[in-house]
Amino acid sequence: MPRRPLDPETLQLIDAVRDALADCAEVEEKTMFGCHVFMVNGKMCLGVENDELLVRLPPDSHAQVAEMAGVRPLSSKGLMDGYFLVGPSGYATRPAWQYWIQGALAFNPLAKATLKRKKADGSAPESGKLSPSTLPSTPPSTPPSKQEAASTAASPGKTGRRKMHPIFGSE
Repeated sequence: MPRRPLDPETLQLIDAVRDALADCAEVEEKTMFGCHVFMVNGKMCLGVENDELLVRLPPDSHAQVAEMAGVRPLSSKGLMDGYFLVGPSGYATRPAWQYWIQGALAFNPLAKATLKRKKADGSAPESGKLSPSTLPSTPPSTPPSKQEAASTAASPGKTGRRKMHPIFGSE
């Protein structure tokens, strides 16, 4: 049975994540957990499920992050600590969006890689050690003013202005 096509909002969010990861060297897109996920350096980092952003953060911050507004754990049974789905209200402003993207990218080098099958010579592959990581500062509880939003939209580049993604069209 063929998969149903993705909604325009989902495609827009996938494009926003793709844009956010444009500067990362090794990015691969896959379908996992019923989501469109982005693997960075061979490890699941971010993803999109419908209108929600899937983020992978340090497992030791699970309880703290799970209590944030607009956020729910990926698994209600506690089987996947550190994996969260962030609803549109949780990433609606550019500072909140950056919080989630930067948090996932900051944790990625420390994330435990998926165990690989044994090599032909019988040796087991090395797995990365997991060490505690701190998240970026807490996302703002109120949307920034139009003046603050305008200042965060600008950054040096070819045109002198940062590309405004459609998910931030209200800014």
